[in-house]
Amino acid sequence: MSYRSAVNEVTFILDHIVPLAEIGATERFADATPETAQAILTEAARMCDEVIAPLNRNGDLTPARLENGIVRSSPGFAEALGQWGAGGWIGLSAGPEHGGMGLPQLLNMAVQDMMSGACLALQLNPLLTQGQIEALEAHASDDLKALYLPKLISGEWSGTMNLTEPQAGSDVGALRTKAEPLGDGTYAITGQKIFITWGDSDAFENVSHAVLARLPDGASGTKGISLFLVPKYLPDANGRPGQPNNLKVVSLEHKLGIHGSPTCVMAYEGATGWMVGEPHKGMAAMFTMMNNARLAVGVQGVGMAEAAYQKALAYARERQQMGPIIDHADVRRMLATMKAEIFAARAIALACAGALDMAKATAAADWAARGALLTPIAKGFGTDVGCRVADMGVQIHGGMGFIEETGAAQYLRDVRITPIYEGTNGIQAMDLVGRKMMDQGEAAFRLLDEIDAGAEASRAALPALSKEVWSAAQNLREATETLLGQQMQDRFAGAVPYARAFGRVLGAHFHLKAARVAGPSSARARLAAVYMTRLLPDHASALAEARAGADGLYALSPDDLEA
Repeated sequence: MSYRSAVNEVTFILDHIVPLAEIGATERFADATPETAQAILTEAARMCDEVIAPLNRNGDLTPARLENGIVRSSPGFAEALGQWGAGGWIGLSAGPEHGGMGLPQLLNMAVQDMMSGACLALQLNPLLTQGQIEALEAHASDDLKALYLPKLISGEWSGTMNLTEPQAGSDVGALRTKAEPLGDGTYAITGQKIFITWGDSDAFENVSHAVLARLPDGASGTKGISLFLVPKYLPDANGRPGQPNNLKVVSLEHKLGIHGSPTCVMAYEGATGWMVGEPHKGMAAMFTMMNNARLAVGVQGVGMAEAAYQKALAYARERQQMGPIIDHADVRRMLATMKAEIFAARAIALACAGALDMAKATAAADWAARGALLTPIAKGFGTDVGCRVADMGVQIHGGMGFIEETGAAQYLRDVRITPIYEGTNGIQAMDLVGRKMMDQGEAAFRLLDEIDAGAEASRAALPALSKEVWSAAQNLREATETLLGQQMQDRFAGAVPYARAFGRVLGAHFHLKAARVAGPSSARARLAAVYMTRLLPDHASALAEARAGADGLYALSPDDLEA
């Protein structure tokens, strides 16, 4: 079975669920015409299916390696990354001022969905470069933009994100990396960073590291952190890679999955860096990059789920056990569940991207709030779906799923990182019930109003499905009101189930909309019925857990947990 990008599914969502036309009607994104969008999706699918997907297994079996201080890429990766950069894909949503296409994130995330399913280990590289481009566009000086952005957008150079240290994971404020002013506008960066995805590669002329560090007068915690751009090679007077900087890859991590993606331990030993943004404001600049990555990681979960589903479906059609196993009720249940989950997660992620585009195009506070609210939901729901679907893919393969040669297990191993990096799903859920509810739930209630309106619009054609969506939305509304009255520790104790329930209800909303568009006798209506009857009920138990608070958890002491 060969991977095939889900162009038809994506096109349906962009036409009917998260209308690209609304974004294309704005002045900023006027170039995002239906013809342009279709050409982009078609060509991206061809690249992903024919160039990138064939490398997925090679990357798993022949990982990146550290050789004499240089990271050697998995076979074929350098050539594929070169083609991706030359095709302009890295600059899809970057500003035209430095060579980007200036198209919406909605289109970019649709392309990232396809690329993730083709080869997640390879997709991580342009994903991080795109995040750095966005951070530089928003925060860097004109000189830094002029030097770095054209190289990053063209794919000649790649970008990384350096936050984590051995003692500073989620607690970024505990970092110890230092930045000493050198008196000429540059800084000497000294410290060690870990878990640096694509921290080095032989596929690029230069690697541009975005590094968090603390100035001598920086306060403790996150408020004293600044952001610096630290290249592998110092650009010469003509902007070309010159002398090596004082940094190195210490080692590569040996990981459960994404073997083709080199995860580096980086040492900065007085390396020359340039400040991005204002002193002590590094977290604000880095969050520009991280928020881009959080949505993109949710999309990774969707893409991986798509690939695992395609493989499982092909196997279920071919495998004979008293007839093809696709005719066995439990296998049919798993396949239907997988397909329903993927549609819901894809629609949520693209709705988030669309909201961010509308916020950028209109500067409307409501759109910005919608994008902010959906980001942790899209990241958490998409990656959870990726793991669940890949796990079911192994199950459908039966014993052969446990055999590495079939390839089903690789999807599960690869996708398992996605609920962890760019902020664990627990942290995403805490952000949802904490910062994203500082408006007293205003953005959440506006979204619930839309879900109610969608249920009402579908009532005549799809009465049973509409009733389920309306009822679930009321449950979520009541739970949100309860949450707003809770102490923060009680919110945090129920944050993950609350986020899961929100994603469940949103998925139902989008399934209902798809069924309304396609008609009550359509395959989309039948898939929506599977979601409503088999998956949506999960929201009720999740909300019950969300309401439970923290007392019962902390009634168990650490010693109780040990016993």
